Amino acid sequence: MFLQQRGKDLSDFQIQYIKGVGPQRARLLSRLGIKTVKDALYYLPYRYEDRSNIRKISDLRYGNVETVSGKVISAEVIRLQGRNLKIFELTVNDGSGLLKGKWFNQPFMKKNFKVGHEVLLCGTVKRNPYWGIGFEMDNPEYEIISNVVATRSRDDSLIHTNRVVPVYRVTSGLSVRQIRSIMFNLINTCIKDVYDPIPMEILRKNGLPGLSESLSQVHFPDTGVDIGFLNRGVSEFHRRLSFDELFMLELGLAVMKRGSILEKGIAFNPVPNLSGLKRLIEMLPFRLTRAQERVFSDILRDLKMPHPMNRLIQGDVGCGKTVIALMAMTVVAECGYQSALMAPTEILAEQHYINIHRMVEDLGLKICLLTGSKKDRPLSEIASGEIDIVVGTHALIQEGVIFKNLGLVVIDEQHRFGVMQRALLRKKAINPDVLVMTATPIPRTLALTLYGDLDYSVIDELPPDRRPVTTLLFNPGQKDYIYRLIREEVKKGRQVYVVYPIIEESEKTDLRSAIRGKNAFEKFFPEFKVGLLHGRMKAQEREEIMSFFKQGEIDILVSTTVIEVGVDVPNATLMLIIHAERFGLAQLHQLRGRVGRGSHRSYCMLVAYEPYGEEARKRLGIMARSNDGFRIAEEDLNIRGPGEFFGTRQSGMPDLRIANIVRDARLLDVARREAFSLIVGDPDLKGLPVLRKSLERFWEGKVELFKTG
Repeated sequence: MFLQQRGKDLSDFQIQYIKGVGPQRARLLSRLGIKTVKDALYYLPYRYEDRSNIRKISDLRYGNVETVSGKVISAEVIRLQGRNLKIFELTVNDGSGLLKGKWFNQPFMKKNFKVGHEVLLCGTVKRNPYWGIGFEMDNPEYEIISNVVATRSRDDSLIHTNRVVPVYRVTSGLSVRQIRSIMFNLINTCIKDVYDPIPMEILRKNGLPGLSESLSQVHFPDTGVDIGFLNRGVSEFHRRLSFDELFMLELGLAVMKRGSILEKGIAFNPVPNLSGLKRLIEMLPFRLTRAQERVFSDILRDLKMPHPMNRLIQGDVGCGKTVIALMAMTVVAECGYQSALMAPTEILAEQHYINIHRMVEDLGLKICLLTGSKKDRPLSEIASGEIDIVVGTHALIQEGVIFKNLGLVVIDEQHRFGVMQRALLRKKAINPDVLVMTATPIPRTLALTLYGDLDYSVIDELPPDRRPVTTLLFNPGQKDYIYRLIREEVKKGRQVYVVYPIIEESEKTDLRSAIRGKNAFEKFFPEFKVGLLHGRMKAQEREEIMSFFKQGEIDILVSTTVIEVGVDVPNATLMLIIHAERFGLAQLHQLRGRVGRGSHRSYCMLVAYEPYGEEARKRLGIMARSNDGFRIAEEDLNIRGPGEFFGTRQSGMPDLRIANIVRDARLLDVARREAFSLIVGDPDLKGLPVLRKSLERFWEGKVELFKTG
């Protein structure tokens, strides 16, 4: 959106210069993120109230929000005896009865009203506490109509009552009424200068209204508009503003995808027999599933292309994504190039290294681990090309790390690395192939939105020996049964995880901790070996603990969520999660995925501590009912909403202030189709300079879409 006047872009025109604002109110508005005219126009009401139906005072009902019209018969300030409190009382009469409006500690209100004025009042109807009869409203919204009798027709001089009224979120020092007045002045003075950047043919084809009309109507709707649609954000005017955001989001992704296709990359031409890859597949202790074979075919085809691969592998916990990545890295190494595998945490990077380094070395390749805490950093070997595969954390994108010939970048847990982090890692080489993986199942449409600059493959099949995990929900009073089940599993030769939300207890929280839990389990199970794992341990210590657990030397591993991803111990059959009410659905599903990796029946026991809210109750219920990661992800999306689910700030995506990619899923499909179609015909948007500028502003600070020079 641009505000244009005499060829000038007024989008960044400071809000303080708008009528009714000034420097002091501008400072208060800045707390709400409103600094410019554009900020204000897109600061939408969070709900609407229908105050157009004027009721007779005699027909009012206690507890209802009502609008009345009457004549002022008294206006006085009352001081309560013995209390430093003044109340301004307004009494109105509409011929059918009397109503009092009260404003507390606002004696200055008296100067606004005169006996004989015709007024509109809107508020919650209360019973008079002293008389027991009669009607009152505390701090009602009001309009003074002077001597003009109010009618039911729309009157633009009335903005607080006698219409569908917008309600805005406020900050200390600014009332809803004041913000509403500012918005009304803004709409009246600036809306005619709004320039619509979306091509008219796209709007017409999809039946979307103009931008000026939409902004005006979402702030001050016409009487008769369905208030239910307004409050759900699905009126035709809300849909237009949601479309703008989704279109800009998809247009940016289309530009990025088009750019990567046009870039020159490495065309890997492996030796015909791919001997290293064949040896690797023979070394695996299992057969690849058909889904794994299909996805690897996609990757192999991409590797041979002369432009960079940008592919997402999505699959549920335990589906075998890492094996596919290792196969790709083996092919790249056979072609004489290096690979980098980046994980979001040290523990996950360490687990990847532990799980694959033996196989890699048996193939005659060199691998190293590079994390922030690791002291022996083989930087010279990486720079010389001696090391074929580097496994690490974000330490891989630091300045001191130089690759000789980086050909493939693999990023695990993509939802924790965004567009910007991916771009930094790619700068370590000239357009390397990029393979990103996520174990957070996301419905396909939404995955295409979040990762729209990537091609998309799904491993939708688990290994045949994977058995569903039985999930049980307990309260703390059932610990005897829990302990009995733990003892039975360990006596069978199996192993147990116990996960706590925090490392050690503090005065700020009443949560149980891993350190104290480890001591308690040692006392309760003196015959078993109990280990402790958490993020504050040194990398070498963590590696030793996990090695002991894998070898069966630890029976019960007490841990924090550092074992959430990447840990693979087939003999572990029981996962106990303490304070399960404090974990999100995705995290609970990931933790549960640490068991059920062998042929034995496995259990996940969730211990929840009351009191906890309805949202936590829903999460726990879903976990107990389903092992399907995609169903769990959809439920998680519905509970948390898209912003929190995707973590747009963390992922490097622009924030969506109006659109909701769950609610607006169909609109999202339309926006994606239109955006990608537009970029096919005009990749650099040279024919649409205003749209291009709007797009750059939307993605500003996230990623550079158009290369200059």
